[in-house]
Amino acid sequence: MSLIHNIALTFIPEVGHVTAKNLLGHFGSSEAIFKAKSHELMEVPGIGPRTAHHILHNTALSDAEKQLKFISQHQVDVLFYTDESYPHRLRNCVDAPVLLYYRGNADLNHNRIISVVGTRRATEYRRQLCKQLCETLADYDVFVVSGLAFGIDIAAHKESVYRNIPTIGVLAHGLDRIYPPLHNPVAQKMLLNGGLLTEFQLHTTPEKENF
Repeated sequence: MSLIHNIALTFIPEVGHVTAKNLLGHFGSSEAIFKAKSHELMEVPGIGPRTAHHILHNTALSDAEKQLKFISQHQVDVLFYTDESYPHRLRNCVDAPVLLYYRGNADLNHNRIISVVGTRRATEYRRQLCKQLCETLADYDVFVVSGLAFGIDIAAHKESVYRNIPTIGVLAHGLDRIYPPLHNPVAQKMLLNGGLLTEFQLHTTPEKENF
């Protein structure tokens, strides 16, 4: 499948993950969607004149080209939801992202994955519990997923790095930044044993609804 068309699919206005998958199911590929006629697009359930117009008249391909330059320069893996490397568990969700951007070396389909999330304003007691949890997990061949945010998230990442547990940060923004910037040193260490994963394109700001 065409990488640029897969990326461009996520730039079409008002076409979310569920609609994108419906289109892919009908046309078979992202490239075929961009080549379809208006009447063909409207044969897909949920696609009306407005959405068809957005698909036919947009800047998605040129926007995707900008993403490709960054992807090439920073060794970013693009995981389309039909790819074998796409997280299998996530694919079971109806609203799973149609495309993910990933920097790292951990297997996203590892048999044992633990998600650790918690309050941004963690007490010392809660931080200690998080450390104890990671200490226990170190003997069980797991990798730890969290959100790189303040509080429990960064505590889980730091302890995982310290104990050499692969750890993935799921970001609320593009891979062109780290938020909060204070966590950049930890994020760089995570790239050596784990990684950074996001559904968001470059220049996406870390808005509250993205977390």
